[in-house]
This record gives sequence, C-alpha cells and structure tokens, in this order.
Amino acid sequence: MGLKRDGLVPDTGRDLRESEELKKGVDEMGVGFRDILHSGRFVVTSEIGPPKGTNLEKMIHHIELLKDKVDALNVTDHQSSVMRFPSLGGALLVKEHGGEPILQMTCRDRNRLALQADLLFAYSRGIRNVLCLTGDSVVVGDHKDAKGVFDLDSSQLLYAIRTLEKGKDLGGNDLDGAVEFCAGAIVTPEAKPLEPQLIKFEKKVEAGAEFIQTQAVYDLENFQRFMEYARPFGVKILAGIILLTSWRMAEYMNKNVPGVFVPQPLIEEMKAAPKGKVIEKGVEIAGRMIRTLKEGKICDGVHIMAIGREEVVPDILREAGLDGGAQG
Repeated sequence: MGLKRDGLVPDTGRDLRESEELKKGVDEMGVGFRDILHSGRFVVTSEIGPPKGTNLEKMIHHIELLKDKVDALNVTDHQSSVMRFPSLGGALLVKEHGGEPILQMTCRDRNRLALQADLLFAYSRGIRNVLCLTGDSVVVGDHKDAKGVFDLDSSQLLYAIRTLEKGKDLGGNDLDGAVEFCAGAIVTPEAKPLEPQLIKFEKKVEAGAEFIQTQAVYDLENFQRFMEYARPFGVKILAGIILLTSWRMAEYMNKNVPGVFVPQPLIEEMKAAPKGKVIEKGVEIAGRMIRTLKEGKICDGVHIMAIGREEVVPDILREAGLDGGAQG
C-alpha cells in the first residue's frame, strides 16, 4: 500500500476511547457525536433523506421518531444526484428538533469556495459533524444536463476541513474565527477489486477522517477480513446496514450496485418469507447482522439505511437488542 500505518494517522484523541470518564460522560445530556465515538460504546447512526420540495412534515416526523433512538442522523446531500431540499437545511432541522446531525457534503455540486463557505456557515449554526463524499455522477440523477463540479474529492474535502480548523482557508488566507468538526468518510468493503478502496481508505484516514461509514455490508465474514486490515489505523468504523425489502431488491443490487453483494442464502431467506411478511423478514435479517457485529466486536457500530422506510428503524433496533435509546 502507498501509505504507512505508523506516523501518518492524525492524532484526534482516539486513545481516549477506553476512558471510563468518557464512557460516563456519554450518558449525560449535551455530549456530542465525537465523544460517543470515542467512548468505547457500540455506536448507532441512521439517515434521513430531505424531500423534493418544501413540505418538511415527513422529514420532521422521521427526525422525531429517530432522534432519541440513534446517536446521530445523517442528512443526505442530493442522494443519487436527485435535486432535493439541501442537506444543510436538513441538518439544521435535525438540530432544531433536538437531534445530533451529521451533515453530508458532496463535491459534485460546489467548488472549493462554496464548500468552505458552507462549512463556515454550518459551524456558525452549531453543526459539528460532517461526512465527506465525492458524490454520484450527475447522469444518474434527474438533472442530466447539469454540470458536475468535482473541484475537490472527498479526501481533499477532509483536508479542507482540517485546514479551516487551523484558521486558514485553502488559499492560505487567515480566517477570523476557525471551525472544529468531527469529520468522516465512506468506504466500500465489498468492492471488487478491493485494492483501490483500500488505497482510498488510507488517503481518507491520512487526510483526517475520524470515522468511516461503509457501503452496505451483507457478507459478514468478508467484512471481518476488511476490519482486520482496517483496525490498525485507529479510525472508527460503522458498518452500513441497508434494509432488504424484497428478494428482487437484493438481486438488483447484486447486478447493478458496484460494491454491494447480497449472499444467496439471504436472498433465499427473503424469497421464503410469507406473503405480507417480507419487510418483517428484512428487519429480522438487519437486526441479526447488527447483533452479530456487536456481540462479535467486529466493528465500532452500524449505520442503518432504511431508504424510505425510516419507520421500521426502531423495529430493526429492537431486533438487534438495541432498543434502549441512543444514550442507553
């Protein structure tokens, strides 16, 4: 690999993760996501998608439903290149309703000036967590004539955040007031070939990623091998859990979504579900995987993606034995 593990991983206080004092602190009100990450506790995040329009009623319902059941809520940024209500507005909405937001930021739609400006604004309004993404291609979305920007990629956006924290912008100019973020990124553990993903993973850690939320994981043995590689880097890793809603969905992802592989036994399990009980079977599978990850201490937590079925996230948590609330 291109990067060495010794000396290149930023010191972000990860040695505190086993601190008994910090573990006690996460049970108190007002503790941020970074403290929870380093507490040694199994971390649970989920995500909500902003609407295509200004009717925020459903989004607010999902925030109220999940804010006390997970440690933080991602707000997606024009997911799949579909124009929606902005992630920054959604993150502020999460905060207004008492949740802990993780602002997703893609590099597809903004150049470095706009990205830095949004980070300054987010910090000034109390947003403290950012997930850095390069972003999907414009052609997969609903504005195919739009022009992708991609002035930066996700690793460079992480570097930009760490630069702003030092009181400088990317042009080397002084800031009148710096920022401080718990910044993360994504990785695809089941990509084939895996080597390019491992290179990207190392670049993101070197650039300052404190946590990683993975693409969907279904093959837990394969994921465990990835974790054996990733553990020495010290970054917190949350396994991505996407709810299966049908066996056809599983087969579609296997054929069309790079880096996602649903093993055949899970597909057969979905096929065998009684009529009207398919979603319940998907919830059972998701809960079972989370329970395995937690009990086996395979990773540091999970990121649950229900993709339009946020109402069943509490059911997944109950199935996993994690229904005591975000601070439980």
